Amino acid sequence: MKTNYIDQFLEYLEINNYSSHTIANYSIDLSSLSNFIEKEGFGGLLDVRSSIARYFIQYLSEKNFCNKSISRKISSAKTFYNYLMVEKIMLINPFSEIVSPKVEKKNPKFIYENDIEKLFSLIDRNTNLGKRDLALFEILYGCGLRVSEVCGIKINDLDFYRNLILIRGKGNKERLMPMHSKIVTALNDYINNGRDQLLVKDGNFENKQLFLNYRGTNLTTRGVRVILNKLIDKGSLIKLSPHKIRHSFATHLLNNGADLRIIQELLGHEHLSSTQIYTQVSKEKMKIEYLKRHPRATKGKRGK
Repeated sequence: MKTNYIDQFLEYLEINNYSSHTIANYSIDLSSLSNFIEKEGFGGLLDVRSSIARYFIQYLSEKNFCNKSISRKISSAKTFYNYLMVEKIMLINPFSEIVSPKVEKKNPKFIYENDIEKLFSLIDRNTNLGKRDLALFEILYGCGLRVSEVCGIKINDLDFYRNLILIRGKGNKERLMPMHSKIVTALNDYINNGRDQLLVKDGNFENKQLFLNYRGTNLTTRGVRVILNKLIDKGSLIKLSPHKIRHSFATHLLNNGADLRIIQELLGHEHLSSTQIYTQVSKEKMKIEYLKRHPRATKGKRGK
């Protein structure tokens, strides 16, 4: 029976706690590579050499893929072949010397603190689902977590004695996140007065997952987005995503004087360069405030 190395790799990612969104992207990118190899008659994935890898990149360019898409496909291929090397299935990575095209980094999008407060004001805290939603968004914004990390939290990961949460991030890397008092209060209310009522609906009282959906089963990343979209519609808020809440967490901390390396640790970024993009956002805010506040910058405008 022929081994499906892509499926094997995707299973490895799932075991190591990669998000469903990331796994889906890897699947798309590697299927694209596999289809190209088959269509061009180059054999299989194990037959790829550096010359074929370069031809694949040329093919993507001719098909008018943007630099960002090409870079992602190169990154996916490199990670896939690194995995095959670790598993001793391949001796070399054919994509190791492929250089990704330059991609212009866009500043992360965030919302202002008053918009965050408006989001919280829309939550009905008197219902079981409302108690869950408050705890959910207190953690999302209060800890700046990826949506997959939030959905992966278990009851046993909460340490109310030290007010810490154990988070399992990308590659199953663990980090401890502090909880401020509003997170603790919202979690206690949800766990003591809402979660059990949701759990009854499914009847699986052994379920240790923290956040449950209206059916009493595990809340998914898609479910979080549905909840958020309902609140956006309810309050006519600007377009918002769980990841934009994460960006807002980092931006607000930086604007309020937090050290960049602390933010890096809180976000679970492996490299500081991933966190430094928030300094650009902070500089833009500084420029806006400067132009609004400096007497010489505002002189003459007030009379218009």
